[in-house]
Order: sequence, then structure tokens, then C-alpha cells
Amino acid sequence: MMPTQPARVRFAPSPTGRLHIGGARTALYDFLYARKTGGQFILRIEDTDRKRYDPEAEQEFYETLRWLGLDWDEGPDIGGPFGPYRQSERMEIYQEYILRLIDAGSAYYCFCSAERLQQVRELQQKRKEPPHYDGHCRTIPPDEAKQRVAAGEPSVVRFKVPRPGRTTAVDLLRGEIAVENSSIDDYILLKSTGMPVYHFAAILDDHLMGITHVLRGSEWLPTFPLHVLIYEAFGWEQPVWVHLSVLLNPSGKGKLSKRHANAEKSGSRAVFALDLREMGYLPEAVLNWIGLMGWSYDDHQEFFPMDEFISKFSLEKLNPSPAAVNFSKLDHFNGLHIRALSTDELTNRLVPFFEQAGLPAEREMISEITPLVQERIRTLDEAVEMARFFFKEEIPVDREDLIGKNLSTDESAHALEQAAAVIESLNSLEQAPFEQALRDLADDLDLKAGQLFGMLRMAVTGQRVSPPLIESMTIVGREKVLDRIQKATTILRQSG
Repeated sequence: MMPTQPARVRFAPSPTGRLHIGGARTALYDFLYARKTGGQFILRIEDTDRKRYDPEAEQEFYETLRWLGLDWDEGPDIGGPFGPYRQSERMEIYQEYILRLIDAGSAYYCFCSAERLQQVRELQQKRKEPPHYDGHCRTIPPDEAKQRVAAGEPSVVRFKVPRPGRTTAVDLLRGEIAVENSSIDDYILLKSTGMPVYHFAAILDDHLMGITHVLRGSEWLPTFPLHVLIYEAFGWEQPVWVHLSVLLNPSGKGKLSKRHANAEKSGSRAVFALDLREMGYLPEAVLNWIGLMGWSYDDHQEFFPMDEFISKFSLEKLNPSPAAVNFSKLDHFNGLHIRALSTDELTNRLVPFFEQAGLPAEREMISEITPLVQERIRTLDEAVEMARFFFKEEIPVDREDLIGKNLSTDESAHALEQAAAVIESLNSLEQAPFEQALRDLADDLDLKAGQLFGMLRMAVTGQRVSPPLIESMTIVGREKVLDRIQKATTILRQSG
């Protein structure tokens, strides 16, 4: 179903910790739907939890979204017509609208102390009742409550859930969710500090910012009916609600959580997006990976460049079922996107990894190496290990590794000496003649090409697995190749 109007969607993280891949997925879906409909993608910072606020986390949100290429149209850093976009800067707005709810009889001041609330909870536990506010302050006359507040008595503001009755909330993916109002608590909307909680601030901001579609985690489903009631109390039209699927651990058991980040970060098992950048994953691949954990276009297509993602994305194809995180799939997608890059672009991506490894990362040199590794690496950092031998002056290698398959030490040394002689006799190491000359040598020595090439690979690269040998030797250069072969021969002769 094609959207009929431009959508206004928001990504509204709380800067109390790093950006989890689940949050990045929400941001991606918001971005895709905004671009698909020609609408706006808004970034809002929900920073009312001042005790846990982390300014570094907020900066990481910006950095992560920019790395992923999810550019926002309005936000704290760029402004927009519906600002401020940081909740801590919207306090006067919240105070105005909380008074509207109180005056309308949809909210009330609560003066219960922490001690009284604890006693109530303990009694409810003894009676095996679910914990809830007992409504002690619901019936305080509004004028009396205002006088007590004016006198400085500590208070919070609670939502006054209509009694009796039933509330029906509609989620795009799950349909109608009907609950008895008696099961909905009189939740706190405004703390005694004057700070709003999520249930109030997010709903108010979504309306005032013209949000048409709310995409958020399924952890908000239990309080979803409360949010619908708040909209109804103000008489506002609701947005389209979309509660996304839960991401599970790779085992399929248990929710993937920030609290388990250190345990999960093993190999490619990182749950924070920026960690994946440091581990050599492309943003395109990360988006492809997380995008398909909860959405699919059909049963066939799995590779999605951003332009195709945008053109084919729809909310109706989101899947509410929990999705297990598959890190092998991330490796798979990263390989696909690495191979889809142009040589120049992949070179640009590789240079920082060579620099971080302390290798002389002249772009010209890296651009020669890039075509040799592009088909062989799954992550950008793998290129460094695969190509490190290009930059080394000395190639440490054990005698046993230099001995050819089914050959003696003397036979291996002789084969390497003959290979060096062939290389010295060539005018250049142009690839086709060079390779043919070595294959002819293998025939003359009554060896298989693989035997000779295996010994040369160890002598020149020090690795059992390397980029294509002939092309690698060409880049290393005749002088260094001969020097490395001579040293390898010496090792074999001295140990034989």
C-alpha cells in the first residue's frame, strides 16, 4: 500500500548509554519511511532523566547516525520549526500542558510519600495483587490540591485513568489491543522535580511536532493504552502506532540487551553500532543487516543498497515476530557490500585501517592492493592482516613451512633457487609471462604448480593464505621478491 501523504517520523533516543543496534534499526526504519514518502525524519533527544544523562552518549548518537548515513531534517544541532528538539529545553511547554490536563480533570496532584507507597505495595504483594497506585489522592478537590502545591508540599502529577471503561489501542502490525481501564495504573506524568516522564513528554512532543507515525520498541506495548488515553484526554488525533519486533540473542533465547554488551562482543558479536565500525564493517552492510531483522521485501532479495531500500520499504511488510540476531549474516552482507564498491571507494575505506595499524598507508600503494583483497575479505580490518607482508622488510618464516608438499628440504631449496633464477632472467614481472614462466619451471622440475607456488607464497608473504601470488609478487617488486626467496633458501640450506 503506497503512502498517501508525506510522513513525519522521529527517532527519540535517551542519552543514558550507547546506541544499540536495536535503536539503530528503529532509526533506519524511520529514515526509510520519511524518504519513501517525501516526508521528514526528526531527531529528538529525550534527556529528562538527568541522573543518568551522559553527554558523551548524546554525541555518539550524532556520530553513529552520521556514520550510517541516516541524515535528519530537524534536530537539536540543526534546529527546525518545531524546536527545541531536546526535552530538557521544553520544560515550560510541559508545565503548560500538564495544567491543561489537571484543569480538564484528566490528571491530579498526588502527595503520597515514598513510605506510604511502599506500604501499599507490600499490602498488595500479601494479597497477591499486581502492584498499582491505590488512588488515594484521586478524590482530593482540585482547589485544595492547588493550595497544597502552592504551599510547597511535595507532589507529583498522575494521569486520571477513566473508571470504569475499556480502552482500545490500535497497532499497525498487531491490530486492536483492548484492555479494561481498571488494569491501567494512574501513572506519574510529572515528577516532584517538575521533570516529565516518557509517558507524558513523548506523547506531547509527538503531537506538537506533527509526528504522523510513531515507530518504537515493543517494550512500550504494556503502556500503549495509557498513551492512547492521553491523546484522547487532549482530544488529539493519534499517529499511526508501530511497535517493532524484539531482537533476540543469537541463540534465540532472551532479548538482546545493552547490559550484555561486553558478553556479546566476541568476534563480530558487538551490540553497539560504532563498535561495528571499528571492527571493519561498512555502514551499508550494517543497515542491510539490521533492516532485514524485522522486515523483508520478498523471499528472494537480500542485498539492498540504500536507494533500493527506500524505494521498496513499506510499514506493512514489517514483521512483529521476534528476530534472533545472526552475526554470520552480518559478515555475509559486509562481504557483498565490499565487493559492490568501486576500487577507488574501497581504497578510501581501507586507508584508515592501514594507518591505524601503523603501516605506511600511501594511497597509491593501497590502491594496488585493493583489487587483490576485494574478493577475499569479509571486513575491512581483514585486509590489513592479509596484506601486511607488502610493508614488511623482513618476513619471518619457519623452515617447516617452506618445505614443499611431498618434497625434501633439499628439493624445496633447489626449487626456490631455480625460481629465483627465472625471475632474474625476466625483463619484467608482467603478470601473464611471469606466471607462465613459473608454471613452465614447475613442469621442468616435475612439480605441480601448486607445490612451487605454495613454497613461493611462504617465502614472499610468510602466509599460507594471501592475495593472488603473481599479482602480489608484482607489487612487492623484483628486488624484494628475490631477497625474500634468497633468505628462505638460506633457511632451508642451513637447516637441511
